[in-house]
Amino acid sequence: MTKSELIAQLAQENPHLRQPDIEAIVATIFEEIIAALSRGDRVELRGFGAFSAKQREARTGRNPRTGAAVAVDGKAVPYFKPGKELRERVNGGAPQPLAPEARKPAIKGAGAKVA
Repeated sequence: MTKSELIAQLAQENPHLRQPDIEAIVATIFEEIIAALSRGDRVELRGFGAFSAKQREARTGRNPRTGAAVAVDGKAVPYFKPGKELRERVNGGAPQPLAPEARKPAIKGAGAKVA
């Protein structure tokens, strides 16, 4: 599913919302996740999973064309760990709609955990 498909699906399921509003909501959620990861925070979406940034150490790599050694700098990479409910549903569990309180995400302060 692409971002535009997600927006279209949400618009179809929520006819009382305007499409530009849905686009703004989706963009805001993604931007907040990106901002939290950029700060080094962890983002947890209960029942879905957790996003975090893992640090990779500097290493010596190889140029695949020449075989020459190349220095690769250390960097942070995004990491996603699926939650229990997501794993169960992907592995054949019966799909169940989220509880009403789970449909209303609220971004909290430091750590940007979403309940």
